[in-house]
Amino acid sequence: LKRAARLAPAPCRWNSGLPMNIGVLFVPQQEAWVVERMGKFHRILEPGLNFLIPLLDRIRYVQSLKEIVINVPEQSAVTLDNVTLQIDGVLYLRVMDPYKASYGVEDPEYAVTQLAQTTMRSELGKLSLDRVFRERESLNASIVDAINQASDCWGIRCLRYEIKDIHVPPRVKESMQMQVEAERRKRATVLESEGTRESAINVAEGQKQAQILASEAEKAEQINKAAGREANAMLVKARAKAEAIQLLAAALSQQHGNAAASLSVAEQYVNAFSKIAKDSNTVLLPANTGDVTNMVAQALGIYTTLTKPQAVKTQDEMPPAHEDSHSPATEVLKAEQGSSS
Repeated sequence: LKRAARLAPAPCRWNSGLPMNIGVLFVPQQEAWVVERMGKFHRILEPGLNFLIPLLDRIRYVQSLKEIVINVPEQSAVTLDNVTLQIDGVLYLRVMDPYKASYGVEDPEYAVTQLAQTTMRSELGKLSLDRVFRERESLNASIVDAINQASDCWGIRCLRYEIKDIHVPPRVKESMQMQVEAERRKRATVLESEGTRESAINVAEGQKQAQILASEAEKAEQINKAAGREANAMLVKARAKAEAIQLLAAALSQQHGNAAASLSVAEQYVNAFSKIAKDSNTVLLPANTGDVTNMVAQALGIYTTLTKPQAVKTQDEMPPAHEDSHSPATEVLKAEQGSSS
């Protein structure tokens, strides 16, 4: 019964209640009246005042030029993955040529409705269930193109087609719901695992940075300590050397200091000469190596040359004293003269 009701022709909107020809007619705006004279097409009346010949002229069709909305009945269609759907829609039409709409097809609205249903079933058979919900807009565009190609000779243009409802079988709906829940649980698990991974990475990076900073701090501390110890050692050595120089200078300025210096230089010369052959097999020696007296005299000459300006300054500051014939320097000179003679 439902199939018979869907296939039954719709009532002809323009064949019922046609206006009578009384000679003078007023055509409303956005309407086109098709006039036949003696059973043959004569002309189409424009909106406004029109004159006809009674008995000869007859108004055969009244076409509305407004946009027409047609409800497409619900129909069943099978998708590519063998799922039966119940789908309905809405058609938006407009009569572009009243002559073709009157004589090109018996019932243009019914023809367009049937064409929309068959095209919908054909397009749904090319798509799977998941793509039907995602590509609804492209599905509507395909149906509009198919209707316009077929209805061009009918004088009708399909402006748009919209799918109203898509009814899925209960079992398929339950499986889709389970799939959605499983997908959401999967996403939650993935997000949780990613959060755990990011947390572990952040903790590892923090520990790495902490270790690097701790090692750098320890390194800087050791450098500072070493620098402090080295500086303190250098200061201690410098102070010890200064004190040794001061003590040596004080000892040399005392009585018989020159004789003590000569003795020290002679001892250092003998010790250095004894260690020469221990460090290397090749040794460069002066010509007078065995003349210790000459080497000591040279060293004392250098020392006397370095200390002479300071001695002259000291003598200028001190008052002149009587020469002591028994001074240590006089005795040393006499001893040298005796030895040379």
